[in-house]
Amino acid sequence: MIPLPERQQIVQWVAEANTAGARCHKACELLGIAPRTLQRWQQHGGELLDDARSTRQQVPANKLSDQEREHIIAVANLAEFAHLPPSQIVPQLADRGEYIASESTFYRVLREAGQLQHRQASRAATTHKPKSLEANAPNQVYSWDISYLKTSVRGIFLYLYLFMDIYSRKIVGWQVYEDESSEWAADIVRDITEREGIGPEQIILHSDNGGPMKGATMLATLQALGIMPSFSRPAVSNDNPYSESLFKTLKYRPEYPAQPFADITAARQWVAGFVDWYNFKHRHSAIQFVTPAQRHAGLDTAILAKRQALYEAAKAQHPERWSRQTRNWQPVQVVYLNPNKTDRNQINNTLDKAA
Repeated sequence: MIPLPERQQIVQWVAEANTAGARCHKACELLGIAPRTLQRWQQHGGELLDDARSTRQQVPANKLSDQEREHIIAVANLAEFAHLPPSQIVPQLADRGEYIASESTFYRVLREAGQLQHRQASRAATTHKPKSLEANAPNQVYSWDISYLKTSVRGIFLYLYLFMDIYSRKIVGWQVYEDESSEWAADIVRDITEREGIGPEQIILHSDNGGPMKGATMLATLQALGIMPSFSRPAVSNDNPYSESLFKTLKYRPEYPAQPFADITAARQWVAGFVDWYNFKHRHSAIQFVTPAQRHAGLDTAILAKRQALYEAAKAQHPERWSRQTRNWQPVQVVYLNPNKTDRNQINNTLDKAA
């Protein structure tokens, strides 16, 4: 940015050069500016205006001095104010007949000084993201949750327990009960481990922080079976995305009853039909459009290889119709739950290579 006084001097020099017989563009070239720049400076009736560009560094006329900023920080750090936010400090100063700065100015100055995080003597609350989990085969990481199902009696609900394998997306266990209970959840877990042949220290079971998830019976059962529990942060549904997504798929199916379930038998019958469709007919977009049952059984590799061969043959038959590589039918090798930043980078790199 060329300050206004310097531009005034440049305009004067160019005018003197013109009077002496020099051409305008030559004078501008010698001074290191473009002729169009000179014209823009003078376009308002020959009057040289201040720079109005938005990128110009403007200095507010009411900007706080360094001494004033230091005084605000010093007052905020006094023993009587050190544990208080500006919303408490400013009124107390006003009651004393003191005005140092506005509340917003206090907030801004303290924020810029890095003193606005936690000003109380108590330890700041911390919520750590759950440990990143990954699965590269079935029966390594399960996710489960409970969802409400409406009944014909207002205020009375049924409770759907759903357990899924995050690698294959297969629903490995479910049941509908009339209440939430860690005992019911423990029964389902025991049934799953028997049917799937789960051994000790083989799987991690992730859930939210609900009572049935952390109940004594459930935790004791997991310990006895050698299953490692994993929990979401309180009130953070994003920590259990697979179960949340599954419940949305369930409740937004076209076949989902428009009317509440008449009884628990009707609810169980409908959920059984949904589980059959989801596991054996639904081609899941996140696992390259194979069914969860196919991926759980290890059949997806052969299916996707067959698709890849079909696409390569189609391209060889009509190469002029393919401007890029054929569609990527490579199986998804690793599935992450609550990935760290490094895991996300790895996922993105894998997608870039496959594209």
